[in-house]
Amino acid sequence: MAGIVKKEASAGMVILAFATVYLVWGSTYFFIQKAIQHLPPLMLGAIRFIAAGILLMIWSIIKKENLWDWKQIKPAVISGLLLLFIGNGALIVAEKTLPSSFAAIIVSAAPIWFVLLDWPKLKENLSNRSTVIGLIIGFLGVVLLFGQSIPALFSSTGHSSEIIAMIILVIGSMSWAGGSLYSKYKFKGSTTVNTTWQMLAAGIAFIPLSLIANEQKGFHFQTVPAESWLSVLYLVTMGSLVGYSAYVWLLQVRSATQVSTYAYVNPVVAVMLGVFFAGEHLTLLQIGGLAVILTSVLLINLNKYRKEKEEKKKVKEQTPANEFNSRMVKEKAAF
Repeated sequence: MAGIVKKEASAGMVILAFATVYLVWGSTYFFIQKAIQHLPPLMLGAIRFIAAGILLMIWSIIKKENLWDWKQIKPAVISGLLLLFIGNGALIVAEKTLPSSFAAIIVSAAPIWFVLLDWPKLKENLSNRSTVIGLIIGFLGVVLLFGQSIPALFSSTGHSSEIIAMIILVIGSMSWAGGSLYSKYKFKGSTTVNTTWQMLAAGIAFIPLSLIANEQKGFHFQTVPAESWLSVLYLVTMGSLVGYSAYVWLLQVRSATQVSTYAYVNPVVAVMLGVFFAGEHLTLLQIGGLAVILTSVLLINLNKYRKEKEEKKKVKEQTPANEFNSRMVKEKAAF
């Protein structure tokens, strides 16, 4: 996928990538919380990303990718630390204190950070009414979806740890958006190489932090149940190898604002998984929240669809004129 540009991305591949990010990442909130019940959070980050990075490195070698080009390694390492070490690390640490549903609400503010930090597209994004309205409506939809669980979070006394976790998560959300944009604008090489170094950089960065936090004290790998290891396996394969690779690729072929809609759709998927597999029930308020979120995603993407339609129309209108000019040049050359 080296040097890929928007026009080279087929509609089918884009749809498949969006579906992967929407569906797979919607389930990772659940699996992260399952894994950290028996694994220290920073240790989980190290295991997950180093394992995924090594597997991707093997795949890159098989494909004969250029893994050792510093021009590719440097932006990949920087974006990996911002995205996976700070961004995803904040989520892992926060979910040790916050319910996954409430974490999803805070993370859903990510599209707003994408717009505010995307300097090259800032004027365009803020001047587009459907995009701005879609962002606001999407966040309100997520709040509606999980609104009933918010009072329960602060019902008990001494919730300072929850507030600290919220602050960590907000910082992580901003770092995720910044890292995504840095990757989009600075990295122009192979998506596989980019993802490989991002994961390895983040995984290695988690190790000293885990040691400083003394997570190894009293921890024994043999005490971790199979359920938690299966959760780690899912996070490595589906969450990192499949979902994250699709996300990095989408950043290269679609606008950052469009790609950021995953933060609105993921909570929807998480709730639906709870309904179908955990026997949970949807309230009228939650159903309203689902409808609002889907409407926001439509609004955010509406401007993109309009632009593509206008571009196709212009190309169609210019084609006959170009053909006529080409014919005239040939006729003159004949004489």
